[in-house]
This record gives sequence, C-alpha cells and structure tokens, in this order.
Amino acid sequence: MDGRSTDGGSTDSGSTDTPRISHRARAVAPFYAMEFGKHAAALEAQGHHVVKLSLGEPDFGAPPAVLKAMREAMDGRPLPYTPALGLPALRQAIARFYQDAHGVEVDPGRIVVTAGASAALVLAAAALVDPGDEVLIADPSYPCNRQIMESFGARAVLVPTTAAGRFQLDTASVRSHWTDRTRGVMVATPSNPTGTSVPAAELAAICATARERGAWRLVDEIYLGLGDHDEHGRPPASVLSSDPGAVVVNSFSKYFGMTGWRLGWCVVPEAYVPVMERLAQNYFLCASAPAQRAALACFTRESLAVCEERRQEFVRRRALAAEGLERIGLPVPVRPDGAFYVYFDVSGTGLTSWEFCERALHEAHVALTPGRDFGVGTADTHVRLSCAASADELREGLARLATLVAKLD
Repeated sequence: MDGRSTDGGSTDSGSTDTPRISHRARAVAPFYAMEFGKHAAALEAQGHHVVKLSLGEPDFGAPPAVLKAMREAMDGRPLPYTPALGLPALRQAIARFYQDAHGVEVDPGRIVVTAGASAALVLAAAALVDPGDEVLIADPSYPCNRQIMESFGARAVLVPTTAAGRFQLDTASVRSHWTDRTRGVMVATPSNPTGTSVPAAELAAICATARERGAWRLVDEIYLGLGDHDEHGRPPASVLSSDPGAVVVNSFSKYFGMTGWRLGWCVVPEAYVPVMERLAQNYFLCASAPAQRAALACFTRESLAVCEERRQEFVRRRALAAEGLERIGLPVPVRPDGAFYVYFDVSGTGLTSWEFCERALHEAHVALTPGRDFGVGTADTHVRLSCAASADELREGLARLATLVAKLD
C-alpha cells in the first residue's frame, strides 16, 4: 500500500466502450481503515494471525434478544417495504429511549429510520447543502462525514484542533473560521477517531453561534451511548436537550453492536420531515424491514442491561490500551472519554503514521489506522487504535507493538 488513490478510469480514455468516471467519484479518497482491514484479511488468508485494531466494529454482536427477534422475523413471512421514514413502532421506541436514557422529549414524528448512520448522513447532506456551501468540521474527524458533504457539492472546511482542546471544535474556533459562505457546522461527540467529547456547555455555545447566524447544526451522536457517565452515574446529554433544532445522527451499530445490520436514524426539525421522506423514498425506499423489526428488541430492559455491561467493558479496554501504549513509548495526548478508540502519537518513533501502520501490519501483524484518514493536522503523526476487539486481542496487539517499537530504537 502506498496510500495513493486511483479513480478507476479516465475521463479521456479514447475508447468508446469505457464509461467516463464522474468528477464526484474521482474526488472521493479511499477509506484507509477499510484498506488496512482488506490487507489484514489477505494476511489472514495466508495463515497469519492478525490482531485487528483498525475497524470500529464491536466484537460482541447484537444483544441476544435482538438475534432471537431477527430469527423470528426471518421465519418465511412476507417482508414488504416499511414506510420510508421507518416502522412507526421503532420510531416510537427510539423516542422513548431518548426520554429514558437522556431525559429529552423527542416527537417520534421527527425520527427518520435509515439504512445505517451513513444513509442518515447522505439524507442530511442532500437536505442541507448546496454546491459551494462551506461546512465547518473538526480536524481530525471521521472521513466519511466530509466525503459525503463534498459529494453534494459542499466545501468541508477542516478546522484545526489541539490536544489542549481535546481535538474538538470550540466556539472560538468556529467563530474564527466563519465566512459568508458558511452554512453549517458538523460536530461529532464522542468523536471518531479520538474518543473525546465536547463538554455540554461548549456544545450548546457552538450550536448557538451557528443558530444565530442562520446556519444548521449537524451533530453525530453515533457514540453517545458509549460516552462515560458522570460522577452521579448519569449518561452524557444529547445535544437535543440544549438545541432542539439540531439535526442528530445516530446508529444501532456501536452501542447496540449491530454493525452489519445497517440500521441507523436521524432526528430532524419538524419542517424537514417531508423533505427527508421524499429523499428517503427516492434514495433507499426504506431501511431493511427485518432489521427494523428485530431492532425493537434493542429497547427491552434485558437488551439495555446487556449494552450497559458492554459499555463498561469498553471503558476498561480503553484504559488497557491507553496505559499499554504509554508504557511502550507511544504517547496518548488526550485520554478518550467515550467510544472505543485511542488516538496515539507515533512521531517519536521516527516514522510517519502511514509508515508505522504499514510496519505494524506487515512485521507485527497488527492492523491499525493511520491519521491520514482523519484530516491534515495529525495525518503524519497520529494513529487510531480501535478497542472494539477483545481484551485478550488488545493485550496481544500491545505486546506485538512493544516488540516493533523496541526494534525502532
């Protein structure tokens, strides 16, 4: 792997049977976490044991009650399309979850069930941006967020962040990067790749700054359920508690462990619902009918207790990973307070993050993700480690990385 993207074709091939590749498609960069995952799979096919710490895919899978519900849904009964906005019962269950888990009342009519959070982001981008609009996004951040925005013609403005600011946007940075073309702000809290959150008061201030300027606020809360609880045992608040007009994206993939089920949702202002419905009808028709039916079992007391036990396990794994990296001389500038990632600094090894990840994969058989995936400022200096693998795999991966780092000295 050399990290260079290819467009898969030419706009002027001279051949009448070769279709032209769109500028949009050629502009989309590879998702390097998936690329390293692909190469890890190739090594495994050759008989190597690769410790896969590159993808954000919880090893637990869906809660048992959800698996049982899926088996029942797939008993041979007809599975017709659901409404484009999702099963009414599922939208109501998600609304109750906001009330019970986060203490915020959400009208089920404002909830749009989607084919994964990625589909929710596509719908949101289609509804919110026009060509030439500027969108403020933190650097580093999840790459697909900016790729989706740019596919609809927006310009993603990567706002530099620092370890002192927990690699997150703040009100001052939003104001300093605001221009006449800024139409929206996108915030992820907790964040991928850093696992850090924006304090509730700061998030409210960021949203107020955008709202005062007539801009939309899109908040990625995909990892909200995996955010650390406070000293009173309370989970982190949704942005909807301070900004009911924000557009919120969430997913069944992380907290509920349902990555391959491709099911997510977004919460939108009431005026956006007809727009989102039209877009969903045309883009996707609806999310998977059996996945939606099975997801109703996510909100039982039994399933929520399982998910809470798993959240606490991720807290332990993050600590295991961060402490292990520090011991072998790979600093963690900011300890995560959510999700299941640790973002560490490899600049002291004398390697770029890409070089470090390549050597980790091919010499130590540990799959990681280079900072190049997530932005510009930390592209060459930082690496993301996913704690979604088991604790035993984490320990094995750390031991292998220790051996690699010792060789580099």
